This record gives sequence, structure tokens and C-alpha cells, in this order.
Amino acid sequence: MKIMVVVPTYNERANLEELIPRVLGQLPDIELLVVDDGSPDGTGEYADSVAAEDPRVHVLHRPGKMGLGSAYVYGFTHALNTDAELIIQMDADFSHNPDEIPNLVEQAREYDVVLGSRYITGANVVNWPLRRLFLSYFANVYTHIVTGLPLRDSTGGFKCFHRKVLGKIELRTIRSDGYSFQIEVNFRSWRKGFSLVEIPIVFVDRHSGTSKMSRRIVWEAMWLVWRLRIARILKRP
Repeated sequence: MKIMVVVPTYNERANLEELIPRVLGQLPDIELLVVDDGSPDGTGEYADSVAAEDPRVHVLHRPGKMGLGSAYVYGFTHALNTDAELIIQMDADFSHNPDEIPNLVEQAREYDVVLGSRYITGANVVNWPLRRLFLSYFANVYTHIVTGLPLRDSTGGFKCFHRKVLGKIELRTIRSDGYSFQIEVNFRSWRKGFSLVEIPIVFVDRHSGTSKMSRRIVWEAMWLVWRLRIARILKRP
């Protein structure tokens, strides 16, 4: 199966130089799509230079920071216009280990959505302060209780989708960002009847660069879960 890995970027040039060969070296039929939000450090230009030499690398440019969720929607939509059968999302900062890609793909032989989980076998997180670890862990417990979503890690960003999933969950109507984007995509996939499975990964805090986490993203996720609960009660997809 052809695989497209979608990676949003903003000021990730240092990481991208190492990430691209690592991703492309995982499997024979794999390609990489960079969605760059006008990075002032030249990330987009660097990606263009690599794409000019390697047809497996593709680049989409956006005029500025427009949000992680919309970057994924933009990238997923592009990937659906290719012949990719599996679409993987991951961060550019090495918090997601590219060496785990074959494990995601292997599980995708049996499941529609495969999620890299930080919490299915405890708390597999490296270099996070305890405050952030507790916030993330209990945010996932909160999400499970409120929405009923049967996942230990609803907010993780390392996932593999069959193209049929992304084609059915109405990407164009998703407006959430950050953590809430991850939750909403998982919830929609589940409510559409697709099979989800979590596999354990080790999440390592940023390789380099700066975090995109903000208080707004946290609050957005807290309110989103109640909207999803209401949708479930009203039996909306």
C-alpha cells in the first residue's frame, strides 16, 4: 500500500533535515507531505529544495500560522487527491519516532485507524515536567468520561488512517485545533463505525524548536468534549 506521511511545520528546518531521510527510509512505498505555515526560518524553502531532487517529497505552503488542525485538514485533503491508501500524521519535532511507522502500518492491516498511545501501558513520556504530564493524562481521562470515546490517549498526534476514514468524516467541517482537533477526528472516526486501535509509543519532548502549546488550545479541548457528548446524545454523526 502506498503511504503518505503528513507533517505540518512552523520553524522546523533543523528537524526537517534529519526527519525527511528517516521517514523515507522506513518503508519502500512511502512519501512525505510537508505543510508549512510560512516559516520565517526557511523550513518551506528547504523542503522545496529537497522536493526538487526527490519526487517522494511534496510541499504545501500556507501564508502564515493558521493552526495545526487546519494544516492537517489541508494536508489530508491533498493526500486524498493522490493514490495513497494509508495516510499518517506526525509531528516534525521527533516527539514521534519515525521508526514506529512500520508498526502503525502493520496494525493498519486489521484496523481502520491506528493511534500511537502514550498511556496504554502507563505513561510513556520523556522530558515532560510533571505538571504537563498530569494535565495531558487527566485531559484524556476527562475526554473518555465525557464523550465515551474508548481510548486512553485521545489527544496524541501520531496516527495512521485508511483513506476511506478521512473521506467519510467530513474534514471540511472541522474547525477545532491542537488537542481538540485530535479528539474530534478520533470521535468522528469512532462514530462513523470505523475500527480504532491504540499501540504503545514513547513520546519524547521536542528535539529542537519551540512548542506550539497554548492556554487557548487547552480550553478549546475542554469545551469541545461537551459538544461531542451532546452530539452523541442527539445521535449526530
